[in-house]
Amino acid sequence: MNNALEFLVEQVKERENQAVLALNQARSELHGYYQQLEQIEKYRLDYCQQLIDRGKQGLTASQYTHLNRFLTTLDNTLSKQKQAESHFKGQVDNCEMHWLECRKQRRSYEWMIEKKQKEKQRLENIREQKQMDEFSTLLYARRSL
Repeated sequence: MNNALEFLVEQVKERENQAVLALNQARSELHGYYQQLEQIEKYRLDYCQQLIDRGKQGLTASQYTHLNRFLTTLDNTLSKQKQAESHFKGQVDNCEMHWLECRKQRRSYEWMIEKKQKEKQRLENIREQKQMDEFSTLLYARRSL
């Protein structure tokens, strides 16, 4: 029985390790997402500043339309990028829940093993005490004779 439980502990430890790796990967992807979003926002701000600077020097209607169209494209990209945030956060949440479940299962198996070991030790102590009592009884009986 203990071997079966120990086997299950090893299996769930492996799943827990895989879950930790997946969680780290999901967190890394979320971090990368935030960095990419920050870069696009910074690029948009820089582009807006360029548009303002060029506007002060004077723009033709064609130039303004072209620059404004590019700004709209950047805004659409940012909007799509922001929508992807829930996907990355969801991945982190799912991986975290899976890891916590694996950890809980491992701890449960380890608790069962520990409980069995304590019970085995308790029974061993009782057996040893019984032997000591029998030995003392025999020793007393011999001395009485």
